[in-house]
Amino acid sequence: MLQKESKIRVLENFYGLDYVFFGKPVSKMKSCCEALVEDYITIKGAFMSLMIEMYGVINHSPKVLKEKLNSKRIKINARENAKIARRNAKQLVESKQGRNDVKKALKESLEENSDLNIEDEVQETIRKTAFGLAVDNLLVGRALIESKTPEKLNEWDGQIIEDAYKVLRTNMVESALFILEADELTK
Repeated sequence: MLQKESKIRVLENFYGLDYVFFGKPVSKMKSCCEALVEDYITIKGAFMSLMIEMYGVINHSPKVLKEKLNSKRIKINARENAKIARRNAKQLVESKQGRNDVKKALKESLEENSDLNIEDEVQETIRKTAFGLAVDNLLVGRALIESKTPEKLNEWDGQIIEDAYKVLRTNMVESALFILEADELTK
């Protein structure tokens, strides 16, 4: 059973993902396709379920909260955490290793399809990489810091959770990008 503070972290992260991708709640996006938003919310729910499993494996135990939190405060915390995650992701993408990772991903994309518009593909690769890093920072980075046994992710149960996490993260980033593209088209 998760501690109250871990449950609050899950809720913060649920809202925080929207702020990472959109800078606002997904409900305020003017996407042309309701199905895109429904798909995104479904993936986000699965992601949070997986995070609950991860919290159990790593023995997540954040500091005990002394103040009372309401919905407004949780959303403010989510927005602040998302800003930090985006800022950290930007620094990582701009680092030497980050640029090398983007080059590697771009090279793989071009090997699969040489007819791609290189400029568009560069922007898409950077965006996907940055969003993936921001999600990792928001969800996993903080969880590991607040955990008593982060090394449990190296064990069998942890590896399965980590593999599932990577799949859901990729799906979440792609789903968010579809919403952003649809939103840009409606402007």
